Amino acid sequence: MALQLPPPRLAAVRPCFLLPSPVAPTRGASATARHGSAFSLQSNVRLVKPNRRARRSRNPYYDFDEEEEEEVEDDEGYETDDDLSGLEYPGVLYSKSPRAPSNRPGLQTPLIKEKWEGRQPKTRDKYGPEKNNSQHPRSKAGRSSTGLMDMDSEVELKNESISRSVFQKLQEEYEFDGKWLPLIDYLCTFGLKESHFTYIYERHMACFQISQASAEERLEFLLSSGVKSKDMKRILVRQPQILEYTLSNLKSHVAFLESIGVPSARIGQIISAAPSFFSYSVEQSLKPTIRYLIEEVGIEESDVGKVVQLSPQILVQRIDSAWKSRSLFLSKELGAPKHNIVKMVTKHPQLLHYSIEDGILPRINFLRSIGMRNSDILKVLTSLTQVLSLSLEENLKPKYLYLVNDLKNEVQSLTKYPMYLSLSLDQRIRPRHRFLISLKKAPKGPFPLSSFVPTDERFCQRWAGTSLEKYHTFRQSLLLTGFAEKSGRKTLTSRW
Repeated sequence: MALQLPPPRLAAVRPCFLLPSPVAPTRGASATARHGSAFSLQSNVRLVKPNRRARRSRNPYYDFDEEEEEEVEDDEGYETDDDLSGLEYPGVLYSKSPRAPSNRPGLQTPLIKEKWEGRQPKTRDKYGPEKNNSQHPRSKAGRSSTGLMDMDSEVELKNESISRSVFQKLQEEYEFDGKWLPLIDYLCTFGLKESHFTYIYERHMACFQISQASAEERLEFLLSSGVKSKDMKRILVRQPQILEYTLSNLKSHVAFLESIGVPSARIGQIISAAPSFFSYSVEQSLKPTIRYLIEEVGIEESDVGKVVQLSPQILVQRIDSAWKSRSLFLSKELGAPKHNIVKMVTKHPQLLHYSIEDGILPRINFLRSIGMRNSDILKVLTSLTQVLSLSLEENLKPKYLYLVNDLKNEVQSLTKYPMYLSLSLDQRIRPRHRFLISLKKAPKGPFPLSSFVPTDERFCQRWAGTSLEKYHTFRQSLLLTGFAEKSGRKTLTSRW
């Protein structure tokens, strides 16, 4: 009899865990309703609403930094892996996890295609971890002391004063094996505390089966790849499975980043931002993602490394439906040609994560409300896509009001100088404007937006005709005055 293969998968299917309904199901209700679970055909994309306050840039004169990744709110720490080949003990991980795949007879694993659709779905528990009874704390009386290490044993520890205290508390509440003490001691060097170990234990208990030497080998490699020691705690809490990945698996993923053009100096930042990318197969997930960006989205191959640097999460989230929905929306809403949208994604790939209803559309409507036409909005967004990440109330609206009321400019000037919207109102726009007024060198009529573009030194040479120190003193005084007004405190009167 010929082997019958399952039909090709049309969309990634991931289980969604539903809260049980307070109303008992009626007679004849479906099995889904009775058991409180369902399956969703939605793409596994976590949308970010950019109406959150913009992350403070390293450059105080900008409200964002093009080179700094906007943090995406995701639940990487709760995800199961789609690639267990890199694990030291692939049969151990998730064996006690409440979200482990079912082994019921009759269930077949879909065939893995070489195309984008073949990317394995990831399981996500939306309502928090469901603890297994075997992981619940037990009382001292009911806990066996078998295998527990004598706390007075001679063990060479690096952080003995901290680790022994932490380990003792964990032993009192959980079944922590005494053989785990050296590993706990080593992880304490990165700042992990009792709560972190409890969190890891309840979700990925198999991580503690790794020896201290193996863990040190893996984490030392990450440090040598550019991960900062201060970021290791966050990585371990979000993706504790890293302790189980073989060294060859870690090296192959780092080599993949280098192969797509990511500079060695930026690899550590990508790992810190999206540590779960180690859980994806290079051949079956990561490379198809890059092919999709090049072949379907239209990103130049030479720009792929830059795109990943700007948004590392693009490696760990499905982008097919995100790209299709956003490109279709922008083409219908603004008449945007594909090459404009490709430019937007290349400059600001976070666009693929923004919510259309709560993020992109409200900002387009705001630009319309101040008198900009669709063609003008398209020019602004193509040149400065980061506008979609700025807060309406705390950023865009105040800058617009200052543009028309204080700078006496028309809104159409933004199409020529869209960078105005990216500059800090308090740190650059207002200080330069007020400084030229104090020197009586402010041009008559509309204030030139080009004076906000150059560096402070160039601004002082070309526009103010004064020293850089004098301008910095003025700006500091203005900032202190503004802070005092907001906080209601008194400050010394400025000589300006």
